[in-house]
Amino acid sequence: RLSQKNKKIISTLANKNDEIQNFIDTLNHTLKGVQENSSNILSELDEEFDSLYSILDEVKESMINCIKQEQARKSQELQSQISQCNNALENSEELLEFATRSLDIKEPEEFSKAARQIKDRYVTMASAFRLSLKPKVSDNMTHLMVDFSQERQMLQTLKFLPVPKAPEIDPVECLVADNSVTVAWRMLEEDNKIDHFILEHRKTNFDGLPRVKDERCWEIIDNIKGTEYTLSGLKFDSKYMNFRVRACNKAVAGEYSDPVTLETKALNFNLDNSSSHLNLKVEDTCVEWDPTGGKGQESKMKGKENKGSVHVTSLKKHTRSGTPSPKRTSVGSRPPAVRGSRDRFTGESYTVLGDTAIESGQHYWEVKAQKDCKSYSVGVAYKTLGKFDQLGKTNTSWCIHVNNWLQNTFAAKHNNKVKALDVTVPEKIGVFCDFDGGQLSFYDANSKQLLYSFKTKFTQPVLPGFMVWCGGLSLSTGMQVPSAVRTLQKSENGMTGSASSLNNIVTQ
Repeated sequence: RLSQKNKKIISTLANKNDEIQNFIDTLNHTLKGVQENSSNILSELDEEFDSLYSILDEVKESMINCIKQEQARKSQELQSQISQCNNALENSEELLEFATRSLDIKEPEEFSKAARQIKDRYVTMASAFRLSLKPKVSDNMTHLMVDFSQERQMLQTLKFLPVPKAPEIDPVECLVADNSVTVAWRMLEEDNKIDHFILEHRKTNFDGLPRVKDERCWEIIDNIKGTEYTLSGLKFDSKYMNFRVRACNKAVAGEYSDPVTLETKALNFNLDNSSSHLNLKVEDTCVEWDPTGGKGQESKMKGKENKGSVHVTSLKKHTRSGTPSPKRTSVGSRPPAVRGSRDRFTGESYTVLGDTAIESGQHYWEVKAQKDCKSYSVGVAYKTLGKFDQLGKTNTSWCIHVNNWLQNTFAAKHNNKVKALDVTVPEKIGVFCDFDGGQLSFYDANSKQLLYSFKTKFTQPVLPGFMVWCGGLSLSTGMQVPSAVRTLQKSENGMTGSASSLNNIVTQ
């Protein structure tokens, strides 16, 4: 009892230490951000003021040029007028002096001649006497004076841009369903200058506040006009998703909202290549029949076994007869295991299991077969499924089976019992497993039409199971149980079956 209490205290302390360490990381990250952002803002401020200085210098230079041009124009006009007046004055003074001297001439002829000259020269100077004695330009330069008092006031009102307040995400209004997440938020204060919002999200396996050292980066969705956004078609391959949002006006983005963590629970598993049949080419989410697979390994193993063994002879007969059909395999004709590969499915059990066991809860995944696939099965099995056992032919496995070889059949199988299904084989099959409720249901993944349901009581953890022969399967995981499937499960009263009902069906 004391040990349990100590363990609980240790667990609580460990969680608290982890929480405090995450907060310290957040503070350090924030401090670093303050320093970096302050440096960036100071640089931007210098650039903005340099831009203002540059504009002022350009305007000043332009206005100085205007003043100099006006000065040059007026100076040129006045200089020209002064020059004209000087010429007229000089000619007038010469004529005046000549006329004054002519008054002293005593001879009539000489006097008449001088008088005529004076008259002629006077006539030629008529234009000089018509000169305007008013300056063409004034010395007034007030039209080029400036008053920057208004601009100074504007400059004195320079301040930092108004930043929108941080929105608030409302967890109650957020919805996680059908591999979609709807995030809703609101502004605590009305702001009619908000232009749009930016939503950021990332996947994480940690509950609570986002971790600075989380290995995943924030993904950004920009230019959201409303206060709600839905991300659809997601694969839930993490336990949680973090969300944060910020408001933007025409100029800047505001502070982030407090982050919100939403649970994105779904079954994620890959195919287990380590135990799959050697004739299957297995990747994480797809499996393909490979008739040449494992031949090299089998030949090596055969060389090590007793060459006179009856079992080896039996195995050679199977090999010689070509590619066997799973439908023709019976429990009594199982070939022996090849030593060194005893953990793998072998013989004609062309099976691969998922690498994650289901021990509780409701789960869903989908399977799509290649168009030319001859035969395949989809279902679940206990971990104890034998290496020679085919899905549905033991009491430890449940499946639906599609056979497109020789004749087309679609059936549910369990404990070597078969129930034919009078429905069209869908393009993609959805598998629903309710471990606690003891239910395994199969659906048309597109229309969500129920194909068949097993009712049983699972006594051990089950693994997703797949059989394929002459073809391939692709797998979709990280999926929530669709809402349509949940609804059908509550009101299921149509085409259903059970393990007990299959006991009354003759063996295949």
